[in-house]
Amino acid sequence: MRWTGTAAMVALLATGWAAGAWLGPATSSAQTAPAATRIAFVDIQRVLARSSAGVAAREQLEKEKATMQKQVDAQRVELERLREEIEKKGQLLSADARRDKQEQLERKVRDARRLVDDLQGTLQKKEEALLAKVLQDVSGLIQKVGKDRGYSMVLERQRSSILYASPDSDLTDEVIRAYDDETKKPRK
Repeated sequence: MRWTGTAAMVALLATGWAAGAWLGPATSSAQTAPAATRIAFVDIQRVLARSSAGVAAREQLEKEKATMQKQVDAQRVELERLREEIEKKGQLLSADARRDKQEQLERKVRDARRLVDDLQGTLQKKEEALLAKVLQDVSGLIQKVGKDRGYSMVLERQRSSILYASPDSDLTDEVIRAYDDETKKPRK
């Protein structure tokens, strides 16, 4: 039930208010009012999808995926051929020959499953490496843009589970422009 979290928050706020009322206002002249905390966010998925470097990396990933799919399709064709051969010629084969063909088919099915698992793992690792590289490249740009715009904190939209934020606090398009400008510069 969600009331427990809400009730705990209300109790915590009430305790803080009571403690503040009991202690009274601070009388120190050195204490100043805190500066307004400005928080922004960046949608890294949108940076990946719309930045020129992200688009290029996605295209490379899609090419590798297509190559992997060709390997899987070749295995599938081989399995279908062997399965049809067993179905059509199975009655004409001796029991030993039929069992050998069946074992061969089972081995090829296991090999195909292993290949698919390996290719999926490889693709996932490459996708994670892509995300890590973009995050590494973009993190300095996010800091710079956030600092230039006067934000105290910049969050990542999906990981922070932001449910609502003002469009003014979305730095994604600025980060994409800065990232595109950065990736267009010749490397030294």
